[in-house]
Amino acid sequence: MARAAMTPSAAYALADAEPTPFWLADKDRPAARPALVGDETCDLLVVGGGYSGLWTALIAKERDPERDVVLIEGAEIGWAASGRNGGFCAASLTHGLGNGLARWPDELATLEALGIRNLDAIGEAVARYDIDCAFERTGEIDIATEPHQVAELKEFAEDAASLGLDRHTFLDQDALRAEVASPTFRAGLWDRDGVAMLNPARLAWGLKRACLGLGVRIYERTRATDLASDGLGMAVRTPYGRVFARHVALGTNAFPSLVKRVRPYIVPVYDHALMTEPLSDEQLAAIGWKNRQGLSDSNNHFHYFRITEDNRILWGGYDIVYRYGGGIRAEFDHHPATYEKLARHFFRCFPQLEGLRFTHTWGGAIDTCSRFSAFFGTAHAGRVAYAAGYTGLGVGATRFGAEVMLDLLTGERTERTELEMVRSKPLPFPPEPLRWAGIGITQWSMTRADTHGGRRNLWLKAMDKVGLGFDS
Repeated sequence: MARAAMTPSAAYALADAEPTPFWLADKDRPAARPALVGDETCDLLVVGGGYSGLWTALIAKERDPERDVVLIEGAEIGWAASGRNGGFCAASLTHGLGNGLARWPDELATLEALGIRNLDAIGEAVARYDIDCAFERTGEIDIATEPHQVAELKEFAEDAASLGLDRHTFLDQDALRAEVASPTFRAGLWDRDGVAMLNPARLAWGLKRACLGLGVRIYERTRATDLASDGLGMAVRTPYGRVFARHVALGTNAFPSLVKRVRPYIVPVYDHALMTEPLSDEQLAAIGWKNRQGLSDSNNHFHYFRITEDNRILWGGYDIVYRYGGGIRAEFDHHPATYEKLARHFFRCFPQLEGLRFTHTWGGAIDTCSRFSAFFGTAHAGRVAYAAGYTGLGVGATRFGAEVMLDLLTGERTERTELEMVRSKPLPFPPEPLRWAGIGITQWSMTRADTHGGRRNLWLKAMDKVGLGFDS
């Protein structure tokens, strides 16, 4: 099928956009800390300077101020997924209610309660450490744009009510369009308290500052190249030195794990986003959006979109780009064909914003696993812990994952470590070329379901039955 031609409005809107993440193009971006040179020793080494690593280091010091903690980051704090995501900080630990019901129905009520507690704790940390990240607990609306999705949202609302979750409100077409005006919207399910909007890069930088304030030693531009046992502890090699630690927590997510047996569980996929210029008062009036909720549609290939502190619209998602072999390279970050597609879809959703320009386009790798939500484990006789597989919902869930890793390293039996979600693993992805072929068939099948009333073909039904999926 030939690619659809660019509409003039979409082409014009993209003409001057900078190919860089909007959040990271911030004049207040902090300077990187020096790289590690020589040898270091510590109680806990955290590998990775995204949310997963930052929360682990911070909570470790909060639990025990005397614990000696070192964090190393291969590039700069927050440069990867933690600094370029959409800024949706969700309470869900299971990648949504539907996925949680399908995989852990018996403990979903507990998982939901833990998720809300985790989101509360994030808000408290933002206030306690005075992190200027535009934290707004506005909730999120899941939107039906096709007739079959309306019934699905009503069913989700009933499922939520059966679990005693009273924060979900079903919105019919008129009620939804009164919140945000789009001719494509048919109905919505508003999670009023389970999602916060924030500036993701400023959250990462604020966590960095908080960690430094508690005595964490942070080394940036310090890539971990090797992990090995060393007596009763661990040794991690870096380009210019080594770190000797009693325990190691790995927060590398999409990047190849230092524990090689973890690698088959993770596939790096590329997600992309656009950011508009600030809307005028007239443009804001044309779309409403006074309650500033996060929004996402209900398609398999879905869009996520939100309004920022300075009244821009971030518009991302839809394509899930997988590169053969699962490589992560800078040249993969940008995908002009996806930017074109996203721009067309934006003006289809908001035709009243014709003439609006995009100022930034960007993309990058995120980690996905076959169950769409994080998995956990230990290695090297319990001296190493890992959490990975957040599948695009890690802004909030990484804090929970940090607590799980710290629990596992101390050997504690906690409410978290007793969860089936924590004790189990997803199915690993097959090796290439089966992985490439399977993902391609799944992508095609998902697109077909979106255009055929949500009907899942035999391939998707088989994947559902064995618990193997692909998402972003």
